[in-house]
Amino acid sequence: MTAKVRADGARRSGKARGRAALALGGVIALAALTACGNGGTSGTPQSFKRARQTGGPVTVWVDSTRLAAAQTYQKRHPSVKMNIVTYDGDANGSNYLQTKVSLFNRTRKGWPDVVFSSQNNEVTWAVESGFTAPLNKGLIPKPTLDGWAPGANSPCTVNGTLYCLRNDLAQTVLWYNAALMKKWGYKVPATWQDYQALGQRVATEHPGYLVGSAGDNFAPEIYMWASKCGANQITGPKAVTVHTTGPNCTRMASLLDALVKNRSMSTSSVLSSDFDKNQADKVLMLPGPSWFGGALFQGTFKTPAHQIAVAPMPQWPGEAPATGNVGGGTWLLSAHSTNLKAATDFLTWVATANDYQGEVAPGYPAYAPTAKTWLAKQTSSGYYANDITGPLQAAAGQVWSGWGYGQFSQEAIWAAKVTPGMTSGKTIVSLLPAWQDAITNYARSDGYKVSR
Repeated sequence: MTAKVRADGARRSGKARGRAALALGGVIALAALTACGNGGTSGTPQSFKRARQTGGPVTVWVDSTRLAAAQTYQKRHPSVKMNIVTYDGDANGSNYLQTKVSLFNRTRKGWPDVVFSSQNNEVTWAVESGFTAPLNKGLIPKPTLDGWAPGANSPCTVNGTLYCLRNDLAQTVLWYNAALMKKWGYKVPATWQDYQALGQRVATEHPGYLVGSAGDNFAPEIYMWASKCGANQITGPKAVTVHTTGPNCTRMASLLDALVKNRSMSTSSVLSSDFDKNQADKVLMLPGPSWFGGALFQGTFKTPAHQIAVAPMPQWPGEAPATGNVGGGTWLLSAHSTNLKAATDFLTWVATANDYQGEVAPGYPAYAPTAKTWLAKQTSSGYYANDITGPLQAAAGQVWSGWGYGQFSQEAIWAAKVTPGMTSGKTIVSLLPAWQDAITNYARSDGYKVSR
């Protein structure tokens, strides 16, 4: 195995989020594209003409967290020659991969065979540039592809053709402190109305304790996405509908405003040192992605065992269950690979094998069979106060499909337009029009036709 470290041109974030999110499949800008009906493409998919198959080493690009995956494969397959290259994984939207592929396209050499990205939006440019190979056109059998959780590979699909594989999911659930809930006689809320009412009680009966946080750039992916807010509906190739002032948006914004006002909802990032130092031990409930359990409570907060439990996200009565999603990386296979057989074998293994996904991977696997192994391992660890299996499995199939995947970053937009206003005392409801205008401007700058 040849190991290389490449940092040239890679931008890294110094904030706490980089540490936690990279460890769990990348909690970055959720902006990718989906198949017709769930999203749109950034261009017309290019025909796939296989490169001349000459064999040779398989070059794999991974971030530091997925390095263990590539090394494990190498140990399991010693006859396969590999060049394992570590890079930033496009963390925090660095666009390093796109920049390098543009260079390789000009020089007609240098493309890696397989790449991991912490982003879900790579196919918005990778298909149009001819970089990524179609996986469901004879490369990976349909029975294997059918093993992914429902909708998991939507960010990878363009007009029915699959151009990447989802590595992990980041479906949202309700994390809560079971010990405190029992001690105070509180019932875990099943509806958003019950959630808000409990937040009001907590503010009065146990001031300082929290039922959530609206202070992260990915807050809209937790709350607005789960409320079926139409802020990000990709409707076709370079087409998006943006409507942030409708009832599905205002109902959640009003809920957040009420809880921010009574201080049971934090306005600090859960990944900040401030939250870790001053608020981590005051969490009663925290809606958030599947990676919160390991990265946040067990890792960053050091919450003692047997306290943290998982419940389904609260829902709006009379509506189909819906959750948001905060992250989940992807694997891409290069259309320029001269060793497609070996590259495809690695790609399939790294996304489906229990050796890595079930036993080693930090995040909830997108491939359903290995997710069962992963869940069993989490349960057997004895850390959680309840069996987390049911809520996480259910949420994996309930991520609302109306929140699409475009090139523009919802997190960057929220951070620029909503977070500053909220922290200065403005209500989120009052900021919804500005959020809509900002999304519109960002989308148009990326070439999208915007409907409102």
